[in-house]
Amino acid sequence: MSRVLRVGNASGFYGDRFSAWREMLDGGDLDVLTGDYLAELTMLILGRDRLRDPALGYAKTFLRQLEGCLGTALDRGVRIVTNAGGLNPAGLAAAIGALAERLGLPVRVGYVEGDALDRPDALTANAYLGAFGIAACLDGGADVVVTGRVTDASLVVGPAIARFGWGRDDLDALAGATVAGHLVECGAQVTGGNFSFFTELPDGGHRPGFPIAELHPDGSCVLTKHPGTGGAVTVETVTAQLLYEVGGPAYLGPDVVTRLDTVTLHADGPDRVRVSGVRGTPPPDTLKVGVNNLGGFRNSMTFVLCGLDIPAKAALVRGQLEEAVGKEGLEFTLARTDHPDAADTEAASALLHVHLRDGDKARAGRAFSAAAVELALASYPGCTLTTLPGDATPYGVFTADTVPQDAVAHVAVLPSGERVPIPPPTRTDPPAPEPAPADPPPVAAGGPTRRGPLGELVGARSGDKGGDANLGVWARTDRAYDWLRGWLTVERLAELLPETATLAVERYELPNLRAVNFVIRGLLGQGVAASTRFDPQAKALGELLRSRLVDLPADLPAGPATTTGEGS
Repeated sequence: MSRVLRVGNASGFYGDRFSAWREMLDGGDLDVLTGDYLAELTMLILGRDRLRDPALGYAKTFLRQLEGCLGTALDRGVRIVTNAGGLNPAGLAAAIGALAERLGLPVRVGYVEGDALDRPDALTANAYLGAFGIAACLDGGADVVVTGRVTDASLVVGPAIARFGWGRDDLDALAGATVAGHLVECGAQVTGGNFSFFTELPDGGHRPGFPIAELHPDGSCVLTKHPGTGGAVTVETVTAQLLYEVGGPAYLGPDVVTRLDTVTLHADGPDRVRVSGVRGTPPPDTLKVGVNNLGGFRNSMTFVLCGLDIPAKAALVRGQLEEAVGKEGLEFTLARTDHPDAADTEAASALLHVHLRDGDKARAGRAFSAAAVELALASYPGCTLTTLPGDATPYGVFTADTVPQDAVAHVAVLPSGERVPIPPPTRTDPPAPEPAPADPPPVAAGGPTRRGPLGELVGARSGDKGGDANLGVWARTDRAYDWLRGWLTVERLAELLPETATLAVERYELPNLRAVNFVIRGLLGQGVAASTRFDPQAKALGELLRSRLVDLPADLPAGPATTTGEGS
């Protein structure tokens, strides 16, 4: 048996490329193929599914994908690990068994349970389990392993534990595999998808392939993809994904705390990046818990404001709607998309987005949307809307909690039906406190500058974690990083992104990645499902930052590093 474990990924979210499972199985050799379907918003969606039908609660798309390729996976000895079980891993495991019987295929299915917590006041409450339950299922002979809410990286860490026989004390190896799992969990996002410099990719970013992590017994890995697939695997595409949805350098997990400030990246050939040096420390005594509750009902209407007097027109609509339905729960956002002296209506128009959230479905529904439509002939000149009147829809509120690790009944259910309890990790020493973020070095005064977009020198990747957002920014060269880490302070960020000015912002440096990461608390309010921001998941926040015009050092040229390694 090879000492290298090749783990591919075929799904980064519920709704990802349907054909990816077939592409990954047909594209080359694999030992394990994973699929990540769960996000905070997905758990809310699955919770609502389960309210309608208690037999649901899992990602139904996965079953349709599996139907076309389960036989291929079994023939080629590729084991499948997925969190598509969502809120009902036992239900999905049974459905896979029924599918295999219908197809005439002998399949051994194991599943992991115990993440669901008894919170009667919540729609969903699930602890983020670790990887040892997955490993137990694989050790028990499973061809397919289904989980509920485990950490995304556990889908990769579990197979590595099973292959290499790691124990709880192999912290550096577990940490290395956690980085590998974090890199592949979002599918094509590490192979050129959502990449700041997509125009430099060989295919212009048209159809990036899905990733593969080649794991070694020490936890190091090489990130790659199948030959002939689109996109690219470079130090920068890997850096971008490493910065996605992370906080400080101590990346907490149920099995290990991974030190992101120890990760080193080196080019290892075309579409190959070696990831090494990762250190791990003991995990915390608690598990993260994601809790979803129904927050009420919401509705939105959008007015088109064309030509002159845009602010006055918006003020008129605001006053009319507040008089019609009351002020409580109303939110107005004026997007100044208009241009002066425009030659066509669209270019001359701004958009006024009006949102209403309320516990009363009737008030948030037709009472609101009909009141907006009734203004069509009785408001500002040129009044028109882009939305039709409609009913309100429920929205969810996400909160994060913790629970002691030993309070969760983590269980691996083997293909034989045997139930194997997974004991929590034991701690011998208290966790070391995370050091306070260091102040950036002062920027040297003087020197010629040039005006240009920040994105000439840096890339960025941003995302959501409940009501918070993260914004990772990396420099393309060592010299650019020396400037960036002293220049891009929390105060400077507030100048460039004014919506962050009143929020608590944490700043962390990751010198090995030439990166600075910001955690912006409360930017997304009560979470993605409740957010009315134009960009509710903060996915575009990094690109907004890169577009801002700033004074760049004149001696720093735009463009990528000129070496194949860490840059110059």
